[in-house]
Amino acid sequence: MTAPAACPFCALPAARIVEGNDLAVWVYDSYPVSPGHSLVIPRRHVGSFFETTEAERSAVLSLLDRARASVGDQHSPDGYNIGINDGPAAGQTVPHLHIHLIPRYAGDRADARGGVRWVLPEKAKYWP
Repeated sequence: MTAPAACPFCALPAARIVEGNDLAVWVYDSYPVSPGHSLVIPRRHVGSFFETTEAERSAVLSLLDRARASVGDQHSPDGYNIGINDGPAAGQTVPHLHIHLIPRYAGDRADARGGVRWVLPEKAKYWP
């Protein structure tokens, strides 16, 4: 896949990159939903997690571990949501794969049960 001219993740300023390896970078989200909200992004322009190579997946997951450790040290969250919006129907607005690491804090929602299931609110609550 050729990178579109306007892809914000293909043209990240070096100052935004917290850490990187040969195949991926870690940045803080420009529109964080919680303190420490991070994105891990492959360097190659690829739209879907399912289009990545084994090496890219390994590089991305390695940075996800490093981001979690750093965010944990800096912000002491009580948990994390890890998410990928893969395709427009799943809410992907930037067509370059990125993994969200969203730190969660006790009390940031009245009832956090269901976690990522809340992307479809009418189906999220499965408990009595």
